[in-house]
Amino acid sequence: MFIGREKELSTLKMHYDSESFACIPIYGRRRVGKTRLIEEFVKDKKVIFFTAVEGTFSQNMAILSRAIFFDSTIAPIYDDFQMALDAIFSMAQKEKLVFVIDEYPYFAASRSSVSSVLQYAIDHMLLKTDMLLILSGSSMSFMENQVLGYQSPLYGRRSGQIKLLPENFMVSRGYAPKFSKEEQAIMYGVTGGIPKYLSLFDDEKSLDENLEFQFFNKNNFLFEETSNLLKQELSEPAFYKAIITAIATGGSQMKDIASKTGSDSGVCSVYLKPLIELGIIHREIPIMDKLESRKSIYRLSDGMFRFWYRFVYQNVSLINLDKGGIVFERIKSQIPAFMGEVFEKICIEYMWFIYDKLPFGFQNIGRWWGNNPIKKEQQEIDFIAIDATNKKAIFGECKWRNEEIGESVIDGLIQKAEMFTFEEKFYYFFSKSGFTKAAMEKANKKIILVNFAEMF
Repeated sequence: MFIGREKELSTLKMHYDSESFACIPIYGRRRVGKTRLIEEFVKDKKVIFFTAVEGTFSQNMAILSRAIFFDSTIAPIYDDFQMALDAIFSMAQKEKLVFVIDEYPYFAASRSSVSSVLQYAIDHMLLKTDMLLILSGSSMSFMENQVLGYQSPLYGRRSGQIKLLPENFMVSRGYAPKFSKEEQAIMYGVTGGIPKYLSLFDDEKSLDENLEFQFFNKNNFLFEETSNLLKQELSEPAFYKAIITAIATGGSQMKDIASKTGSDSGVCSVYLKPLIELGIIHREIPIMDKLESRKSIYRLSDGMFRFWYRFVYQNVSLINLDKGGIVFERIKSQIPAFMGEVFEKICIEYMWFIYDKLPFGFQNIGRWWGNNPIKKEQQEIDFIAIDATNKKAIFGECKWRNEEIGESVIDGLIQKAEMFTFEEKFYYFFSKSGFTKAAMEKANKKIILVNFAEMF
């Protein structure tokens, strides 16, 4: 079953239907669905699908040669990339063709001249065809620097690019249509919208059965996934794990991360960079602050890593002793607290979903935290959406609770907003469990109440 990615498929179709050569790099973190997207697109097309391996140049050329002559029982094995491209060029002159190099960073790493040879072939041969060339890779830094970057031999040869991101909540729901909306939200939260992880959930079983089976069983995919990903991408996974653990357990500021890892801020800063490039962690500043803000914090971007390091990491020994069921029963009551951050993300996605129905079109949206000079205390706001003129703002409050939101929550956000000087202010309140009668009586054109059940 293939779900979502309509925009990406449409982009590929547009370039395929054009009567000229096109080169489209596709990149994104592992498990985000790059190969599956390409497979869906080429399923009814003439394609040479070459998946590179982390091996020698000769090994990769043997795989490429077999891909070129996939339909032939006797195929030549090229030891020269240019010769292979000559054969592909000959085929592309006769019929419409898609040439895919999946895991391109592996192929490029096997011989330094690969990108230069490909660049020469594009300039002198492939531009004369209407072939679609797709270069796919999971190494974000390689794809951005060595394929899209100015220093790359391939710079300027692309016709476009697709950076594949995790799915949003609305699309993620399609992976388990029989789950309730609340269950779908939890599934989205613990998978981070990564298609591979979403596909592991079986809505013929209960959500609890799925969570216990996938995360708290030593023999299953998600139990080992965080460790496997870090080993694949990073040379010193132990210290990276320490940083992730520090953030997952509440160390959001650099000094806290350094303290929890027993290191100094300079070392932590070096190790944080690859984790940010991989999309596991992101640096966040309060909306309206400058990039160099001292109030910056670090948060886990990846929902699966956040769930794993919060609930699985400290219980690995018990799970390895087949006590995963006991562990899951212990942590179940903590999942609603875990969902608070997830619900904020879902609510911001919803704001984009209803963008054309809002009181104004906002330019920027994000969380805010800092000192309230009126109350003389530190406060947080789940999100503020601001228009291009900085004169209008929407203040948002998101509550994933088992009780209705009361009027005190509404009054509290309005009071927080008093520290800001926007000319016009609106207030959006999102609740998993609805609102009290007193809260509903406060609703008007500027105070909007949204039930989770009614979203999307």
